Amino acid sequence: MADLQGTHTIEVRGDVVTKHYRADRPHAAEREWRALTLLARYAPGLAPRPISFHGCVIMSRIEGRPVRGLPEPAAYARQMAAAIAELHAAVPPEVLAEVPLRNWHAQALAEQAREWCERWPGKDPLADRAVREGCQWLEQWLERWRPDDGGARPVFGGGDGNLANFLWDGERVRIVDFEDSGRSDRAFELAELSQHVSMWVDGEIDVLRHFDLPAAERARLRECRRLHALTWLFLLSGEGPRNPPGTFRRQAERVLAELGAGG
Repeated sequence: MADLQGTHTIEVRGDVVTKHYRADRPHAAEREWRALTLLARYAPGLAPRPISFHGCVIMSRIEGRPVRGLPEPAAYARQMAAAIAELHAAVPPEVLAEVPLRNWHAQALAEQAREWCERWPGKDPLADRAVREGCQWLEQWLERWRPDDGGARPVFGGGDGNLANFLWDGERVRIVDFEDSGRSDRAFELAELSQHVSMWVDGEIDVLRHFDLPAAERARLRECRRLHALTWLFLLSGEGPRNPPGTFRRQAERVLAELGAGG
């Protein structure tokens, strides 16, 4: 059986999964393989087991159903939080220090968002206001931003907050899809998770309430939530068929709410 995704093709043969990446996804296979290898050593069972790497990634198939699509997915927030906490803590600090930064880390994402701000063509009054206020905040944040602002707790980041990447096997949540993974910080990863469209479009899933963060990390989380919300406003501006009608407008409202500028 083959399944075509946006960035890769998946082949499933029995208990073995082969993942082929598109040519325009450089280093994605290496990031996936590195993640599976590290997790097999430091958090066995949390993710698929790596089998072999030949430009494509061959891994074990793990049991479970995507949380997105389950009845009442919000009921699995605690189990998801446990899996995320295990992922973040899995790689020892001395090993993590040698892991490359994840794809689209904070500074790279902020610079991309700035570029989108400059190219925004205008769409409707609500979206235009969200972009205008979001871009104003972004410029202020970039002026004072530092890679380690006291709230950056290094973690191994999965790099993709899509709810479909969390599988419930009847006892625990397990995680798949590590093509953007790498060294990150907890606030940035949790912010991405909370703002991913899949985490709220069918009903808000509040995973963050299961994490107790110190004040400096909460402050960083707030800023990273704004960055991810603004990013999703641009990503959803095409209003494609993957999400319910009105998702883009709801995202504009979310940006304004994150900025404290709703109403």
